Amino acid sequence: MLAVVFQVRQVLQAATKRKPALHVLLWQRAREPEKEKWSLPGGRLDSDEDLTSSVSRQLAEKVDLKELAHLEQLAVFSDPARVPGPRTIASTFLGLVPSPATPELPPDTRWHPVSSLPPMAFDHAPMVEHARTRLVAKLSYTNIGFALAPDEFALSALRDIYSAALGHPVDATNLQRVLERRHVITRTGTTARSGRSGGRPAALYRFTDSRYRVTDEFAALRPPG
Repeated sequence: MLAVVFQVRQVLQAATKRKPALHVLLWQRAREPEKEKWSLPGGRLDSDEDLTSSVSRQLAEKVDLKELAHLEQLAVFSDPARVPGPRTIASTFLGLVPSPATPELPPDTRWHPVSSLPPMAFDHAPMVEHARTRLVAKLSYTNIGFALAPDEFALSALRDIYSAALGHPVDATNLQRVLERRHVITRTGTTARSGRSGGRPAALYRFTDSRYRVTDEFAALRPPG
């Protein structure tokens, strides 16, 4: 059982500027094989567990990750040579953590930008890429963005989250139009606090549902141009 857990987090650019980027949760191996390389959290399936219960337990026990907003099974990796020793088949899961959450992590576990992964153990890098591809697709045709966003948000913040997860810029007005048409987001009736520059406070929104659902099975959020 291996979990590809994503969260949109801020990364520091230049001296003070921060930019949202999609991160994945990894832990550094302390023993051979592949010692000191980075791998996905997970473990073996106990005899009295189903797959989902097993991966949930392992995330809670090994990395103290209890703030998952979404968890689903993704794929099975079964190449006979994927790890040394006895043949091991891996079932991967996609996990999402909302951007304001700050789960406590043990010293050997960190968030890494998906765009610049460290040296990865075994076939875990392709697993991350497969999970990201599936997340990008699901952001187009489902409401899965609820699992990456805060409970309430300005459209500019939601645009930044979608842009980070999709890997390309997203126009806030177009995103609003698409998501409102599909009844994915709704206004809360409140506004955000004014920033230092003043100006009109931004309207706040929330996701209509906090449970995964398909909104338009043929939709695609494409890069501009």
